[in-house]
Amino acid sequence: MSVFLYNIYTMNEAIVQFFSGFPHWLATILMAATPIGELRLAIPVAILGYKMNIAWAFLWVIIGNTIPVVFLILLSAPLNRWLEKKTGFFGNAWANYLARVRKKFDGTYEKYGLIGLAIFVGIPLPMTGAWSGAIAAFIFGLPGLKATAAIFVGIIISAVITTLVTVTAGQIF
Repeated sequence: MSVFLYNIYTMNEAIVQFFSGFPHWLATILMAATPIGELRLAIPVAILGYKMNIAWAFLWVIIGNTIPVVFLILLSAPLNRWLEKKTGFFGNAWANYLARVRKKFDGTYEKYGLIGLAIFVGIPLPMTGAWSGAIAAFIFGLPGLKATAAIFVGIIISAVITTLVTVTAGQIF
C-alpha cells in the first residue's frame, strides 16, 4: 500500500512542478482540469502552496474542474458513434456492452441516477470525481444536460469537503 501512496505522491509532485511556471490562478484551473488530481490536488496547492484566498481558490477550482466535464459530455456520444463505425467487431462488441449496461441500469436510474452521480462525484476519493462522473454518465446513458448539472453539484460538494479538510489541516500543521 505504501508503494501505491508513494507513486500517487510523486505523480502529484510532478504535476505541481509542471505548473510551477504558470500564474497561480491559471495553474489552479489547469490542475483542477487534470484527470489525475482534479480539485483534490488543486485546492491544497492553491490554498497551502500558493497562499491563495480561499474564495478565489474555490472559484478557480470549480471553473477548472467543470471545463472538461462539458467537453466529455458533449463529445463522448459522437466519438462513440464514430468508433463503432470505424472499428468493426470491437465497435459492435462495445455497443453491445453499453446496451447491456444501460439495460441493467435502466430500472435504478429513476431512483438513484442523477443523485447517485452527484454523490459519486462529490466524494473526494481516488477514482471518483468529475472525469469519472462524466464517463459514468455516458456509459449509463444519462441525459447530457441533467448529467452535467448533477456533476456540477458533485464538484461543489467535493470542493467544499476538500477545502474544509485543507483549511483544517493547514491550521493543524
